[in-house]
Amino acid sequence: MNHVELLKTLTEACGVPGYEAEVRALVRRYLEPFGTIEQDRIGSLICRQGGSGPRVMLAGHMDEIGFMVKHITKDGFIKFVPLGGWWDQVLLGQQVIVKTGRGEMRGVIGAKPPHYLTEDERKKIVEQKEMYVDLGATSKEEVEELGVRLGDPIIPASGFHILADGRAYMSKAFDDRVGVALMIEALEHFSLVPHPNVLYGVATVMEEVGARGAKTSAEVINPDVAIVLEVDICGDVPGIKPEESEVKLGGGPSLSLFDARMIPNLRLRDLVIDTARELGIPLQFSAMVGGSTDGAQIHLHRTGVPSVVLGVPARHIHSHAAIIHRDDYERTLQLLIAVIEKLDAERVAGLVLQA
Repeated sequence: MNHVELLKTLTEACGVPGYEAEVRALVRRYLEPFGTIEQDRIGSLICRQGGSGPRVMLAGHMDEIGFMVKHITKDGFIKFVPLGGWWDQVLLGQQVIVKTGRGEMRGVIGAKPPHYLTEDERKKIVEQKEMYVDLGATSKEEVEELGVRLGDPIIPASGFHILADGRAYMSKAFDDRVGVALMIEALEHFSLVPHPNVLYGVATVMEEVGARGAKTSAEVINPDVAIVLEVDICGDVPGIKPEESEVKLGGGPSLSLFDARMIPNLRLRDLVIDTARELGIPLQFSAMVGGSTDGAQIHLHRTGVPSVVLGVPARHIHSHAAIIHRDDYERTLQLLIAVIEKLDAERVAGLVLQA
């Protein structure tokens, strides 16, 4: 499978939390040749591959951050609520798409023009509550005639681009279509190569609003072990101190040692580290105090699931355009496949820590 075309197709699709239908249809088409597909009752897609052995869950979330139409003013401006975590400063002047029952409507996020700001106002960050989406309309009636309704999703308008002579890619929604792509490619690989597991490739919904699809899909699968596939935050941009993060673009896959809602299973963590060393794959490490992943829900399923988070480093996530490195993606896939190959029944049973 051509990973460039896969990433382009997945990232350019629309799918904010609770509105994942478009991207889910694409993921279903990719997965259909590789296993048996079902959905949980809130929309997470689950592909089962293999007949016996430990149940290994590979989870990547298919939702991206976006917005929802909250109010239409009498002059035709759209007020919105965020779906996922946005930093207000990255929003102004960015183009968006409102998905309506009549099609896609392009607009731009605006606020009070700088010409009318006082000196004190110029020094302050404009908050989301002061912003609006402008579709070019002049009245509420005109916006409604375009098909816009309260509750319609709003998606960042940003395409996929190849950078740095093919070494890097830029797009919206790498968080977390990257994880979905890794899951798809892993299942493609193991559709041709025997493995000692029952693999469950999962594209979860609503991770950005509380890892909701991770909880419901884990109920369907009841996994013995889980590998959460994510992006990680690069610490190589100006303003981030080495003690905060040393994760670099092009530096290899990253392994989460800690986040706000999960500490990985230590033996599974060490298996990833040892496997990377055996393959000569550079491995980076992160500890994130201000966020979490689908692992937060999965590792607490029933009496507990040994879990780990494997990531592709990315710059500028939770914005209209993030950047990843080709080598990081390819090495993460290589490492993922090698770890799965080692997860036979004896190894998985040994992941549960005993006193």
